[in-house]
Amino acid sequence: MTRTTLDLNHFLPYRLSVVSNHISQTIAAIYHQRFGISITEWRVLAVLGRYPGLSANGVAERTAMDKVAVSRAVARLLSTGLIERDTDGDDRRRSVLRLSTDGDQVYDQVVPMALAYERDLLATLDSDERATLNRLLTRLDEASRPASTE
Repeated sequence: MTRTTLDLNHFLPYRLSVVSNHISQTIAAIYHQRFGISITEWRVLAVLGRYPGLSANGVAERTAMDKVAVSRAVARLLSTGLIERDTDGDDRRRSVLRLSTDGDQVYDQVVPMALAYERDLLATLDSDERATLNRLLTRLDEASRPASTE
């Protein structure tokens, strides 16, 4: 019987994962050294910096990260004082998260570093390539999402 093989170097999900990991690990080394936060913790901070008042489930949905990983990151960020938990004003049973004052300071320092890294990375592409990359990533993201069950 002939076995079907998978050439990972040409398999799109693998290639995207490897590139994403390289990019994330490069920038993560900088903020981990300065602030002691992990990639997952930074992603939680980044989402809450942009969308304050989300629940942990809301963070997981926005980032497409595993709920358990988000829950661990939230617990660590709460223990280090970088985020705060409160109850939703409209639904007292629901807890929401936001950056603390210290979390705001970390966010305000990491964002310029992250944007500079992105700018340097994208500088390897010309403007047409950047536009094409953006369009292709959007199309792949849309195509990869599960069909709506509505």
